[in-house]
Order: sequence, then structure tokens, then C-alpha cells
Amino acid sequence: MNSKRIALVTGASRGLGRGIAVALAASAGTVIVHSFKNRKGAEETARMVRKAGAESAVFQADLSAEDGARGLIAAAERKGGRLDILVNNVGPILFRPWDNLTAADWESMFRENLLSAYFCLTAALPGMRARRFGRVVNLGFGRVEQLAAFPTALPYAAAKTGLLLLTRTAAAECRGMGVTVNMVSPGLLKGGIRPAKTVIPRKELGTFADVAAAVRFLAADEARRVTGTNILVAGTWKM
Repeated sequence: MNSKRIALVTGASRGLGRGIAVALAASAGTVIVHSFKNRKGAEETARMVRKAGAESAVFQADLSAEDGARGLIAAAERKGGRLDILVNNVGPILFRPWDNLTAADWESMFRENLLSAYFCLTAALPGMRARRFGRVVNLGFGRVEQLAAFPTALPYAAAKTGLLLLTRTAAAECRGMGVTVNMVSPGLLKGGIRPAKTVIPRKELGTFADVAAAVRFLAADEARRVTGTNILVAGTWKM
């Protein structure tokens, strides 16, 4: 990856987002850290990014609101002079029996998992296309391509499936422009979120670093011919 690239990682105040931001710091010039409410955590991520060798800044925004998302992209472009790499990591999960869901549950899952990425993506693409370079990586989940029953996480699964469709549509629309759009879909992760009382064999657990490595590859200059793809980082979970 070019050491002068400017990257933005959403939802990077902790966990997987933090892991991705720090991994990108090894080869990007600047990694901008986004959070919604956890400013303290985001500042800690920024310190880790700087320690890893990149410049950093922290911005807060509600990405479920279009103004918040577009404002974040504009702020990142002002800070770095441009935006080369966008990682849409924001994506909370809701565990609830499907027949107990409310309309508000559906709306929040779609806004936070699909629309937030859509807002950021469509705000970032014009500049990337104009400069003939861009890398967008959206975060899915390990079963995103399985059109199966999801009785306890239905809105989340539906939103992430929509995000995969968005990923491939944007990739096709950016052909020949030097811009790639891909997805990385983690399986079960050590330190990740899962339903209460769920027992998972240790051999099925991946790490944040496993996922970050795939994101870093897709963000690299060398991945120019990889677009519209979904990389599963899930081992043999649910294979």
C-alpha cells in the first residue's frame, strides 16, 4: 500500500474497527478514526495508530443520519486533502426472536448496517472517481451469502445481505475508474458479540487481526483487480 494513502475506518473506537485501523497504520500515511459516542476509545485507537507509524485524527458522527455520514466524509477529506480508503465497519447486531421484532428494530438495523454504509460510500465515490483511485471495504458477516433462516437476528442478516448487493452494484458502476468496492465477512471472533449462553468451540474463533489482514489486502494498490468480491474470514464455521 502507498504510504501516503488516507484511510477512514468507521466504528473504530474498539474491537474489530480498532484492529483494522491499527493494521492499516502500518502502510497508510493517515488513518482517520470514527466513533459515534465513545470518544475516549477513539482517542485510544488514534494513539495506537500513531504508535504504529501513521498520522491520525478522531471524528464523531451519527452515521445512521445522512447528514452525519456525509459530514464525516467531508471532514475526512478536509483533514487528509482527499480520501483514498473507506472502511465501513459500523454495524451493530440485534439478537431478538423474529416474531418479537418491532418496526423500530428493523429500521435501526437497516439504518446502522446498510444506510450508514450507503451514505458514506456515495459521499466518498465522487472524489475517488475524480482521482481515479479508491478502495472501499464493507464489513459483512460470515453467513451473508446464505439465504437461510435467521430466527434470532433477522433484520441484521437482511441488512447485511443488502450491503452485499450494494457492494457489488457499486463495484460494477465503478468499473474502469480505478475504484474497487469489496466486502470482508468475519465469522465468530474472539472478543466479538454473540448470543448469550452460546457455547462456541475455541477452534471456531478467529481474531480481529485475521479480519484486518483481509481488509488491508483489499485496501492495497496491488488489489486493483479485486472488486465486487466477498472474502469470508470464518474458517469452517457454518461451511
